[in-house]
Amino acid sequence: MPVTIKLPLMPKFIAGFLLLFITINTNAQTWEIGGALGAAGYIGDLNVNNPVKPSGAFAGLFVKRNFNRYLAAKLSYSFAQISGADSTSSSQQFRDRNLSFKTPLQELSLMAEFNFMSYIPDAGKNKYTPYIYAGAGITSYAPKATTQAGNVIGLRGLQTEGQASPYATKAIVVPFGAGLKYNFSGKWTVAADLGYRFTTTDYLDDVSGLYASPASLPNATAVKLADRSGEKTGVYIGTPGTQRGDFKPRDFYMFVGFTISYTFVTSACYY
Repeated sequence: MPVTIKLPLMPKFIAGFLLLFITINTNAQTWEIGGALGAAGYIGDLNVNNPVKPSGAFAGLFVKRNFNRYLAAKLSYSFAQISGADSTSSSQQFRDRNLSFKTPLQELSLMAEFNFMSYIPDAGKNKYTPYIYAGAGITSYAPKATTQAGNVIGLRGLQTEGQASPYATKAIVVPFGAGLKYNFSGKWTVAADLGYRFTTTDYLDDVSGLYASPASLPNATAVKLADRSGEKTGVYIGTPGTQRGDFKPRDFYMFVGFTISYTFVTSACYY
């Protein structure tokens, strides 16, 4: 009897693109490998106004298939940390709320990349080109908070907004961005780019909707971390049913930095 293995939607999606990634046959194919390093930022309930505010670092590795001088597919793994703290906000309303978080991110993504100029390192007339990219991927996240005593506490299991169950550990992401690459030596390329990730979660920061009733929270730690407004003043403003988050349905994060890569140029590329 045949056995059917059911894969989640996102792995199926990536597997399909991987098949395309491996089997497409065009002229001037080249493989490229590289790494990335830079800053990570977050846009969400604790940072609603600044889309280019770094709050952590990121590093990554990637492999790319250049199908021709303009179009490529890139498989990338990135590790990052993002954070936010109301105490650093210019808004008194945010400072009064006094929430904060840090979360590590692990992202696996597959992206299409388009060069605006004909570009193959060590094989083309152009030493540089601007480019854009977009794709899809999956990221894991695990927001944590540091208590007044200095203890780091995971927030998901505390269900700080009175959720019926903890939110997911992973989210689908849609990366998109732009950059500039430069062939600085032989088959080596350096690039600078800025990219954003649209996510399918509003809980990168553990903040989304309303303050919950303390009676609906699972334990005393959840009560303390759900409303931190009175930690310094002794006056707590988190009345159950009042606004805790910004009511926007999704959080974003961004990567800005540099990549360096080596391209394995085939002889066909010179023609």
